[in-house]
Amino acid sequence: MPVSEHPFYGSWGYQPVGLFAPTSRFGSPDDFKYFVDQCHQAGLGVVLDWVPAHFPSDDHGLANFDGTPLFHDPDPRRGWHQDWNSYIYDLGREHVRRFLVSNALYWFEQFHIDGIRVDAVASMLYLDYSRSHDQWIPNIDGGRENYDAIATLKWMNEEVYKHFPNAMTIAEESTAFPGVSAPTFAGGLGFGFKWNMGWMHDSLSYIQEDPIHRKYHHDTITFPLVYAHSENYVLSLSHDEVVYGKRSIHNKMPGDEWQQTANLRAYLGYMYAQPGKKLNFMGAEFGQTGEWNHDDQLQWFLLDFERHQGVKALTKDLNLLYRAEKALFDQDSDPKGFEWRLQDAAEASILAHERISEDGERVLVVSNFTPVPHEAFRLGVPLAGRYELLLSTDDALYAGSDFGVVQVAETEAVESESQPQSLSLKLPPLSTVFYKYHG
Repeated sequence: MPVSEHPFYGSWGYQPVGLFAPTSRFGSPDDFKYFVDQCHQAGLGVVLDWVPAHFPSDDHGLANFDGTPLFHDPDPRRGWHQDWNSYIYDLGREHVRRFLVSNALYWFEQFHIDGIRVDAVASMLYLDYSRSHDQWIPNIDGGRENYDAIATLKWMNEEVYKHFPNAMTIAEESTAFPGVSAPTFAGGLGFGFKWNMGWMHDSLSYIQEDPIHRKYHHDTITFPLVYAHSENYVLSLSHDEVVYGKRSIHNKMPGDEWQQTANLRAYLGYMYAQPGKKLNFMGAEFGQTGEWNHDDQLQWFLLDFERHQGVKALTKDLNLLYRAEKALFDQDSDPKGFEWRLQDAAEASILAHERISEDGERVLVVSNFTPVPHEAFRLGVPLAGRYELLLSTDDALYAGSDFGVVQVAETEAVESESQPQSLSLKLPPLSTVFYKYHG
């Protein structure tokens, strides 16, 4: 979340009034430098939320800085954001562009951060964003694209990657604008990654359904794979999904307490197996039951309970597995890194796919999104060999039911799903299992 100084804590930093000032709520700028340094010594990267889309109207900020609308367009159709009651930067002015691009570089240069997640990019790209037909002014070609914002974002990305080639820039962009994570020389915006808002909404919509109804929504969970390789995606579970009555990730799950936690474990396993980088919102890693509250700490007391210790242990092991198995990340943005093994088993609500590394390593992932276990589930695979269990989200280590899964599955010359070989697997209820292929 943003750390730039902001007047109202309830804005979570998304109404920044001092872009060059780390908020004094948590200490001095040197304290923030020390924090970043300690993170790096612990092997952690630091990615900041950065807000170039709008700024608040507080008198001590940029609004009417010199008595004139120096940083925003005086016409509210271009200079005022109706949703957030804030001013919009006039990116057609050179001093505004330079102010923002220099600010992005400032955080890398002075604080040694590793990346920025750029907030509300969609609102910058389109002149008619969240506006009625009479509340916006077209561009010089009569269209809705904001040419000034597009040029500024391209310039910002070019400068960041020129001076800090190991940095990350991530766009929170919710439309189908083409080439968000494509390089600028290829006509793209130049971001390193784009948040996959579609995956987030579709997968959460699916997983909130009662398991008995999921078969009617099977296309919701499979649809994100249609476009999964069109950008360099980050699969994001964001703060916006756990506030204002939307419930925590854990409590979005249907069923009783055990089923909710089992659903969460299966969902986390499914997320880690999908193409795209992973972003988990704080609290989900141990199954927080309450919504996120900026005025309170996380519900650490839940770790006194076995179910929540189990989710925490699973998150740790998923992270370790993700780092250890390059098939899970090696070809994230390449269609050659993903193959469906089973995508149309709507009645059983079972999904299976293989992730493939560039040198041919394979990890098979099977998710069972119902509480019905399967003693002998046949699944077609293209290659003969054996599949060794890497992880089951239903394991007793994670407070699961510890259903007796097959530790090593040998292929049989039995055709299934149009594949010449197949496996006979035991699938636990509400679970995701990972197997590594050995030829």
